[in-house]
Amino acid sequence: MNDLGMLLPILLSDVLNPVLFTFMIYAVGSKRPLITSSAMLLGHTATYLTCGVILAYTIEALSTRLANPQSIDFVIEFVIACALLWLVFRTRKDKGKRPDEQTPEFTVGKAFAFGAVVNLIGIPFAIPYFAAIDQLLKSDLDTGGVFLGLVVYNLAYALPFALIPLLTAIMGDRSKPILARINGYMEKAGDVIMPLLLLAIGLALLLDSVWYFVRGQSFF
Repeated sequence: MNDLGMLLPILLSDVLNPVLFTFMIYAVGSKRPLITSSAMLLGHTATYLTCGVILAYTIEALSTRLANPQSIDFVIEFVIACALLWLVFRTRKDKGKRPDEQTPEFTVGKAFAFGAVVNLIGIPFAIPYFAAIDQLLKSDLDTGGVFLGLVVYNLAYALPFALIPLLTAIMGDRSKPILARINGYMEKAGDVIMPLLLLAIGLALLLDSVWYFVRGQSFF
């Protein structure tokens, strides 16, 4: 898949996870809402990008190639496709920890660290991110291009969440009911849209990997 067209639906399914959104809404209830929520997003994004670079380097080392996709890439793609389909057909009522009465008041440092921790806990289950990395590695991009692609992907991922400190800065406390409604919409949308996106992505990746081993070339 040289056109990277699969990245957009992968990104959409990745963003629809409401856990980070919920914690950022909690962060805007602190004494320094703008700085604290921004620090949490920065911690999460920096950790996501770092993990992505490490994962990309590891997959790249395993596949021992830079530009041209090899069989190992399609083996990885097949495994990811199966994992995505497993996520679709597995009932997941609990999508992660949410803030509760025991969650401590956030300082800037704690918010940054907490954003990083939330990301690290979710990395093993971030199947869409694995799929995005695999698509970047299977493209015609060189090492610098793959790194730039990861940066752009992470910035695009962070963009919707950046609305939280932005709305807080503009509207102050009046933003809280709006953010609460958005969070509710995200959870409802995630319950409907995410399985459909994951199903479509999983089937596409499965078709691409099986087609490669049957016909010797990528389907897309």
